[in-house]
Amino acid sequence: MKMYVKFDFNALCKKVLDEKLKEQGLKYRLLNFGEVEFYESFTKEQHKVFKKNLEDYGIEIIESQKIALVQKIKDAIVELVFSDEVVPVKASIYIAEKLNHSYGYLSNLFSEVTFTSIENFIILQKIEHAKELIIGNKQSLTEIAHKLNYSSVAHLSTQFKNTTGVTPSQFHKIVVKRRKAQSILVNY
Repeated sequence: MKMYVKFDFNALCKKVLDEKLKEQGLKYRLLNFGEVEFYESFTKEQHKVFKKNLEDYGIEIIESQKIALVQKIKDAIVELVFSDEVVPVKASIYIAEKLNHSYGYLSNLFSEVTFTSIENFIILQKIEHAKELIIGNKQSLTEIAHKLNYSSVAHLSTQFKNTTGVTPSQFHKIVVKRRKAQSILVNY
């Protein structure tokens, strides 16, 4: 038997972070996603223990300002792409306004640290979300294209194929075929 689960990465990470901070008795407040303000300093040993506790959950402490800003860019993109509502502004404007930096600066920094462009990262996130929506099987390709801010289904299909090697329709057929195969195995 297979079950599909949807979860909110931000809420999950925030909860883990909150629990681990409370376990260590640190005085803090959670700011924006991925930011913690401490009201008092803590020892190197406390830092080491806290860092290890977070690593067990795949969460790491970012030591560099540049890497922290790149992570904020990624978080803003994920928030934009996976939003339940269509955001009516260009991604570049959204990111620049959200992070209060010029898009040119953010774009150069992102490329310098990740060796890819913001635009490419956005495409990858859009295709991942499109896959989830196709798997969910609740929306048409036209609705998915609109939700992800594509100008047309053809544009979505082209990027999908360039990224995954298959068209959205082929991907959907593969999903349906696998579900049938699994249901046969379960019933066998």
